[in-house]
Amino acid sequence: MPNPQLLPIDSDCTTSHNTAVIPFRVAFRPGSSLYEQVVYAAKKALVSGQLRPGDPFPSVRTLSTVLKINPNTAHKVITQLLNEGLLDVMPGTGTVVAPPRESTATERARLMEREVEQLAVEAKQLGMSLQEVTAALAAHWRRLEIKDSGTAPSPKGERKPK
Repeated sequence: MPNPQLLPIDSDCTTSHNTAVIPFRVAFRPGSSLYEQVVYAAKKALVSGQLRPGDPFPSVRTLSTVLKINPNTAHKVITQLLNEGLLDVMPGTGTVVAPPRESTATERARLMEREVEQLAVEAKQLGMSLQEVTAALAAHWRRLEIKDSGTAPSPKGERKPK
């Protein structure tokens, strides 16, 4: 009997592990419902462009398994996003991200509410003034613009190639 450790490797034999992945992150926090937190995370991914039109959206089963939430909660999340026109059901394909619709300034501000509050609280704890926070935010914003566009800002704020 041949030693199993010395058997030749069959290059035609492959093993595939299908691990479901959701295309957005959710960090569950106490104080608000799981449903609201998942809807918020999904909307943020949609508005930010992390999820693009036509991208597949996780099924109820995938959401409930990966996030370890009740399937009824996952179904409620998907139903909410469908009702808001953020997702479409494609027969034979599944649920996909709908074409973008115009978002209002209020909707965009609501998506940033938690992060803005956290920034304000931390800045207050550090003893920073509003002007210091604004300057730090503006500097970070400029760094992101440079990284995204591949151009450097001119002193007057105009864009010019590097």
